Amino acid sequence: MSTIFDCRDESQLLAGMRHARQAIGRGDLIVMPTDTVYGVAADAFSPAAVQRLLDAKGRGRDQPPPVLIGTKETLAALAESVPEPVERLVEAFWPGGLTIVLPAQPSLVWDLGETQGTVAVRMPEGRVALELLAETGPLAVSSANVTGRAAAISALDAEKMLGDSVAVYLADGLSKDGIASTIVDATSLVRRGGDADAGTVRILRDGAVTREQLHDVLGDLLEPEEQHEGHEHAEEQQDADS
Repeated sequence: MSTIFDCRDESQLLAGMRHARQAIGRGDLIVMPTDTVYGVAADAFSPAAVQRLLDAKGRGRDQPPPVLIGTKETLAALAESVPEPVERLVEAFWPGGLTIVLPAQPSLVWDLGETQGTVAVRMPEGRVALELLAETGPLAVSSANVTGRAAAISALDAEKMLGDSVAVYLADGLSKDGIASTIVDATSLVRRGGDADAGTVRILRDGAVTREQLHDVLGDLLEPEEQHEGHEHAEEQQDADS
């Protein structure tokens, strides 16, 4: 039987965080608030837990979840390399609504699905999310909905769709704006020898961070809009992130 904890109540917050940590440790799923939309979360380093997440959403391994982290520094542990332009993005938009795709650190022992050797990473805003991540470490987190339905903007929305497949629901009112994160692909900056002039950053999904904001930070390293519009973006990214 799932339990919903209202994290706006300090006593429920403490109990909810304890139960959420325990659930993650058991390999169960939780629902958590983020600064974008509600997310369903699993231990990123437990293949069985990640598979439960995919099953709950009705997704295949070709739709791997992104990873949420609690500190900017954790990115260097998950990514093969963090080019200087990505460091600029992190400084400008983390914590916040930007997910960055990079080649994954080869030494990591995990299985998020068919990632083609990449990892999509974000540091969210919000007390509940950051305090939980500080205790659990990186979490595989996807929008808290059944694939094909709108992302949940409240814990009750998520519970109606995901039910008892989730052990603990952490509620924190309505999502701030209900807009999912922007996803950018920065893999070419690494895969072409780390030379920023050899690659560009491509927008995979429009969201909370605008093209104009990205251009202010990246300048000509942001792929031109006409090229962006011509891409057929992989479907797994369309509802992949909270």
